[in-house]
Amino acid sequence: MDLAREHGLSTQAIRNYEDAGVLPAAGRTVHGYRSYTPLHAHALRAFLALVPGHGHQTATAIMRAVNRGADEDALRLIDESHGRLLDDRRTLQAVEAALRDLAPVPQERGDTFIGPLAGRLGLRPATLRKWESAGLVRPRRDPRTGYRVYSAADVRDVRLAHQLRRGGYLLEQIAPLIAQVRSAGGVAPLESALRDWQARLSARGRAMLGGAAALDAYLRARDP
Repeated sequence: MDLAREHGLSTQAIRNYEDAGVLPAAGRTVHGYRSYTPLHAHALRAFLALVPGHGHQTATAIMRAVNRGADEDALRLIDESHGRLLDDRRTLQAVEAALRDLAPVPQERGDTFIGPLAGRLGLRPATLRKWESAGLVRPRRDPRTGYRVYSAADVRDVRLAHQLRRGGYLLEQIAPLIAQVRSAGGVAPLESALRDWQARLSARGRAMLGGAAALDAYLRARDP
């Protein structure tokens, strides 16, 4: 099948894309074989171009909407995806701003407990306990009650972990970074991670541009 060969895909993958609504329904020959046209090629190119910027699930939803004639739904999905990218950019900026302000904490003040801290950050207390087990934060225990007590330095570490998790980093990647920040009192250990994060966001943005161009070409071919 030319459509499959052009993109290095199997014929079964093409059938699966059609069944999933990624491609418009194919015509049938008199012998019952599926017949794909240049319009299907435009649709496949659009889908494959959308995936790097929007992810497979969102790209599939966009193409399904387009192929059922719900263009406004497709555009809304694209807008929402761009909104998530913008949120991630703002998160990165917040991390960079937080790191610029990092300094050794000479006097630990403003102690807090797990419930108020979790509520402030929109997390569950169980998440903070998990981060503690992973070595991201080391709150002391109140000797009388046994409750976890988070110092200003602990809150800083939790805040950094929260931002990096939103940036897509795994706990095992974050733990050594925070340990270095904790010991060095500076931001140098995170500089390469932030550069990588920025590069990934830029790549997503560029991929979204490519996906938009390919989708526009499909829409033009569909509605000449």
